[in-house]
Amino acid sequence: MLIWSLFLLLIVALLALDLGVLNRKAHVIHPKEALAWTGFWVALALAFNVFLYIFYDRAGWGFAPGMDFSLGGQEAALEFFAAYLLEKSLSLDNIFVIAMIFGFFKIPAIYQHRVLFWGILGALVMRGIMIALGAALIHEFSWVTYVFGAILLITAVKMLLQRDDNFDPEHNWLIRLARRFMPATSDMTGGHFLTRIDGVTHITPLFLVLLMVETTDLLFAVDSIPAVFAVTQDPFIVFTSNVFAILGLRSLYFALAGLMDKFRYLKISLVFILAYVAVKMLLVHHYPIPIPVTLGVIGGILIVGIAASIIGASKDPEALASPLEGEPRSMATLDWRQARRIAAILFGTTLILLGAIMLVIPGPGIPAILGGLVILSSEFLWARKLLRKVRERVGNKVPLPGVEKLDEKDQD
Repeated sequence: MLIWSLFLLLIVALLALDLGVLNRKAHVIHPKEALAWTGFWVALALAFNVFLYIFYDRAGWGFAPGMDFSLGGQEAALEFFAAYLLEKSLSLDNIFVIAMIFGFFKIPAIYQHRVLFWGILGALVMRGIMIALGAALIHEFSWVTYVFGAILLITAVKMLLQRDDNFDPEHNWLIRLARRFMPATSDMTGGHFLTRIDGVTHITPLFLVLLMVETTDLLFAVDSIPAVFAVTQDPFIVFTSNVFAILGLRSLYFALAGLMDKFRYLKISLVFILAYVAVKMLLVHHYPIPIPVTLGVIGGILIVGIAASIIGASKDPEALASPLEGEPRSMATLDWRQARRIAAILFGTTLILLGAIMLVIPGPGIPAILGGLVILSSEFLWARKLLRKVRERVGNKVPLPGVEKLDEKDQD
C-alpha cells in the first residue's frame, strides 16, 4: 500500500540522515544535544499526528483504498497521541535497563550512540513483525484481547518484583551462546562489532551489548505491543506510534541516563499504567473506555510519579525499600506472605482502577473503589486508616465489609 511505503521511506531517510550525516563520526552526545534531538523527535511525532488527522478526515484522499477510515480524523489523532504517550512512557523502563547494560560492560559514551542506532533498527523490524501478528490474531480471535490483558497484569507484577541490583547480563542465554560459537575479545577496537585477531574473527563487547539491547527490546515489546492494542486496533496507528516512540528513545536515553536515580517513583507509575491498560483491555468488549479518559489517566499517573519523585528525593535521599519483605528476585522465590501481598496489590489496585474508570463511564464506581481498599487493607496499614476515615464520614449508611475484622487484627 502506498501510504505504508511512503512512511517506511520516510523512516529510512531519517535513519540515513541520523547515522550517515549528522552522526557520521563517533562522539559523546551531551545532555544539551540530546534534549535538542528529543525535542525534534517529539515535534516530528506531533506533526505526523496532525497529518493523521487530515489523512483520516479526508479518507486518505483516495490513495489508500484498502484502509479502514471509520475512525475519522479526530478519533485517529487521539488514538495516535494516546498510543505514542503510552509507548513513550513504557520506554522509560527500557532506558533504565540499557543504562545498566552499558554500565556493566563499561561501554564508553563515545560508542553508545552506535550501539543504540543499530539496536533501534533491529527493534523496528521486530516490532513490525509482532504488530502484524497481533493485529491478525485480534482480527481472527476477539478473545485474544483477554490474553493480552492477562499478560499486562502479569507484567505489572513482574515489574513490581524486579530488583535492578541483581541485573547480570552474563546470565543471558544469548550472550553465552554467542561466546560459545565465536571467540570474544575485551578490546573495543574503535567501535566495531567484529574484529580479526591472528586471522580469526572475534566478537567485541559492543557486539555483546547489541545482543543484550535487542533481546531487552524484544522482551519489552512483548509487553508494550499488547498495551498499545488496548488503545487502538488500527495497525497503521499502532505501527507508526511505536516507530516514533522508538526513534526518540536514543536521544531520550542520553538526556535522562544521568538522572535515572532522581525518578525513584517512576517505575511504580509504570506499574499502575500497565495495570490500567490491562483493565482497559479486559473491559474492551463490555465497557469500552473513551480515549480522552485513557489520555488523562496515563498523563495523570506520569505527572504524579514525576512530581512525587522530585519531592521525595529532596526530602529523603535514601534509596527506596521494597514493599516486599526479603525483596524476592522472581515469582519462584516468593513465600506465602509475599505472594499474599502481591495478590492484594494486584487485585486491590485493579478494583480501584475499575472504580475510577466507572466514575466516568456508567458503572458502580464507588463500591469498586471501596472493595479495592478493603483488599489492600488486609496487607497495608495506610489502607486500613483510609477505610476508617471513610467509615467515620459515612457512618452506617454504607456497609464496609471486612473493616471490623481489620480492627481486630490491629488490636491483636
